[in-house]
Amino acid sequence: MQRPSRWRRGRLLHDGALGRFGTLVASTALTVVLGCTAGATRATEERPLELVVNVSPDTLDPRYVTDTVGVRASRLIHAGLVRLDPDRLEPVPYVARSWSWLDGRTLRVVLRDDVRFHSGARVSSADVVATLRAFGAPSVASRHARIVEPIAEVVEDGPDAVVVRLKRAHATLLTDLEVPILRADQAFGPPDPEGTLDGLGPFRVGHFDRAALLLEPADGSPLPRPRHRVVVRTVRDENARALRLVAGRSDIALNVVSPTLLPAMESASGLFVRSRPGANISYLVVHHEHGVLADREVRRALSLAIDRMAITSSLFAGRAEAAAGIIPPTHWARANRSLQPLAHDEAMARRVLGGRRFRVTLLTSTERFRVSIARVLGQMFAEVGVEVEGIPLELGTMLARLNAGDFDLAMLTLPAFTEPHLLRHFFHSAFVPPAGANRGRVRDSELDAFLDEGGRGQTLEERCRLYGAAEGRLLDEMHAVPLWHEDQVAVTSARAREFLPSAEGNWLSVAAVGER
Repeated sequence: MQRPSRWRRGRLLHDGALGRFGTLVASTALTVVLGCTAGATRATEERPLELVVNVSPDTLDPRYVTDTVGVRASRLIHAGLVRLDPDRLEPVPYVARSWSWLDGRTLRVVLRDDVRFHSGARVSSADVVATLRAFGAPSVASRHARIVEPIAEVVEDGPDAVVVRLKRAHATLLTDLEVPILRADQAFGPPDPEGTLDGLGPFRVGHFDRAALLLEPADGSPLPRPRHRVVVRTVRDENARALRLVAGRSDIALNVVSPTLLPAMESASGLFVRSRPGANISYLVVHHEHGVLADREVRRALSLAIDRMAITSSLFAGRAEAAAGIIPPTHWARANRSLQPLAHDEAMARRVLGGRRFRVTLLTSTERFRVSIARVLGQMFAEVGVEVEGIPLELGTMLARLNAGDFDLAMLTLPAFTEPHLLRHFFHSAFVPPAGANRGRVRDSELDAFLDEGGRGQTLEERCRLYGAAEGRLLDEMHAVPLWHEDQVAVTSARAREFLPSAEGNWLSVAAVGER
């Protein structure tokens, strides 16, 4: 079948419109910068750090926030008993000083005695108890109630310690205790989208509207007082974000500049591009109940048809790692750190398919960069005899079709792979929609057993072994087709050069900018 030239791999991977677009933006932005005065440069040194994002937070209330920007902003204002190590994503003490397991279902947590709310009130065991109860209370209707569902009770153990008792063995409790602690008298209060709830984070809210969030440095958090105010500014157009960066009006842009524009950013005076491996996974959801896709060998052939190295080196400009599995390489749950990227072998893919030719739909987002990736995948599948109809959709529409089973393939990204227990929600047979997000309709009793045991394991070592087995089963059956792990990429100004996100993209390091 003859395809339009826009689907040809070489043109997309090496000299497509994306490259010309990046050159145009860069040259325009550099013209703006060259026209700036020295006085404007001096002025930027006195203004707040500006972190530019592509969408506005829906709310700053940690009981209800679910969107990525809102969650990351809320964690600058609020703090939990634990936070996640920025590299391996293990839970480490934050508002908590320490913890100890009294038995397999009972955890005692001791609080720090030097942490204060923004109001100056000292955090106490009563605040912790009220917060955890509020997150699960029907009257509050928190969107995160499932996090505290395994907790049977939480009680004060003096003013500076709490005891948490579980209904059943639940391995993710420590990670779950990342939920922000609220003041006891506010925990059951009405929704507060404007961010006026008393917080324990390194910043307090100075002003919030749909265009910008101003954060003021706060005393008393588990971290040192930040040196700079921060503005989180919403700029929806990528051209406008690039111009603000090159003109010196914005200081930090995390994962909101296309890889094709990064060379122009690196060459611009006063800008720096920093990246680190990301704790995320992009993958193809495969509908297991749709015709040929129910065949494991067909799913394996699709994986063999994908040249991940070509895509990550060209479209991602080397700022992504071809996937060897589902679990990110730096994550504590990656059991086999010697796994190699999944093979690309067109000839083998054709042999596996045995001459079968068929047509599938591929759902993707409407973002220009993601559509380009989908087109490249379509061309690679065409090389082995699989015709692809690409369907770009807004996220809500895509998820509705996935949940309804109205698809063959879909390209999705799990942006923050913080806890491997997430795999249960996406691949366990008990979570086929509408019960959960097993949208591929995977039904595998052996995989279910590994995921169930992983959620009950007591030590990281035991859980690592179980999730390694689960990952092996996912790969053997190719229940999903892993693609790549995208780097966390930050474009920064000179004064924000110290900013480096955590592996899952947390912004907390903005509080440390200027410390050295």
